[in-house]
Amino acid sequence: SGQLVSLYSEAYLKHQKPLYKEVAFETLEFIERELMAENGAFYSALDADSEGEEGKFYVWNEQELKSLIIEDFSISKDYYNINGKGLWEHGNYILLRKESKERIAKKHTISISDLESKIKNWKKVLMGARDKRIRPGLDDKSLTSWNSLMLKGYIDAYMTFGVKHHLDIALKNGNFIVNTQMSEDGKLLHSYKDGRSTINAYLEDYSLTISAFIRLYEATFDTKWLTYSEKLTEYAIAHFYDTKSGMFFFTSDLDPELVSRKMEINDNVIPASNSVMSNSLFDLGTILVKDNYKEMSIKMLNNVKPDMDSYASGYANYATLMLKQVSPYYEIAIVGEDAHDKTMEMNTRYNPNTLFIGSFKESNLELLEGKYMEGTTMIYVCENKVCQLPTAEIKQALKQIK
Repeated sequence: SGQLVSLYSEAYLKHQKPLYKEVAFETLEFIERELMAENGAFYSALDADSEGEEGKFYVWNEQELKSLIIEDFSISKDYYNINGKGLWEHGNYILLRKESKERIAKKHTISISDLESKIKNWKKVLMGARDKRIRPGLDDKSLTSWNSLMLKGYIDAYMTFGVKHHLDIALKNGNFIVNTQMSEDGKLLHSYKDGRSTINAYLEDYSLTISAFIRLYEATFDTKWLTYSEKLTEYAIAHFYDTKSGMFFFTSDLDPELVSRKMEINDNVIPASNSVMSNSLFDLGTILVKDNYKEMSIKMLNNVKPDMDSYASGYANYATLMLKQVSPYYEIAIVGEDAHDKTMEMNTRYNPNTLFIGSFKESNLELLEGKYMEGTTMIYVCENKVCQLPTAEIKQALKQIK
């Protein structure tokens, strides 16, 4: 779900389709309603079945729907495909949308706003009825890696849509990871359940958490997230990095010795821990001006380049890293009291291959040194530490991004 939210948030920036925003928002609402704990942790999963029957909690028969959606059933029937397309088994339907709201509204000669009002009411009625059913079982353990994916989804949604609630949830979850799953020396634990954190973390926990914390810095310009990212990175290098291959093992050298210590190289349902780590090293190396991080990142990319043509889908996240190296990769430094507002305004445009760095006052980050001007907020569009002329105007800054 975290990756889905990130995808639809970015797609919305590019295409401005209301459906993409709707999918992102409703996914986040589902997460908070079904999979979020009071301490800000995200649970792992809901069972597919309830009462011994797969999907029973989520499907409907036609008679149920008719009894609940009385006045507008003919419209809802078209909207949710109560027909052969939506038919699942045993006379039950999955509420499956295929047609656009525009087509449904036109077919039934109603306005879009009227249709949206009806949809909102249908959902309220159906969810009220569904809440009376026996719920699927909940896997209430919280995994650090999956929490970080969801954390990044919330930040990406916030950066796209500007809803502060999404940032609040992200900060709550980020603090859960720091306070519950992370030690002072940068060590992470993998799992949390019933008030106990257990299992030495894997590379996926480190790489995804570093990636999410970098993004959290971009959303807040709070350097503590960079400090945490650097601490986690140093720990991962110390305990997971293989100097011989230039890649990272999946398990720590502090774990019990295995017959064969594996490396996760290929992207799959989620990006491979090495591909995430390579991107994070490049981004963190850029922000902190740590050339050794960027050199490690480039070496990791060079290691997989020979295989990328033959199995592109297994190296998609490395391709993102390649774009950062072969295309202009902009460090957008925004410094001044309005740094946050200007960042959010700039981020309403689709600007791939950019990394936001900023401060509300004088900063000790090397990329921001000497850039603060009292009484104004300046934007510096930079590439590989070389900046164009600063501007206070977002329109001008966007022109500098080729």
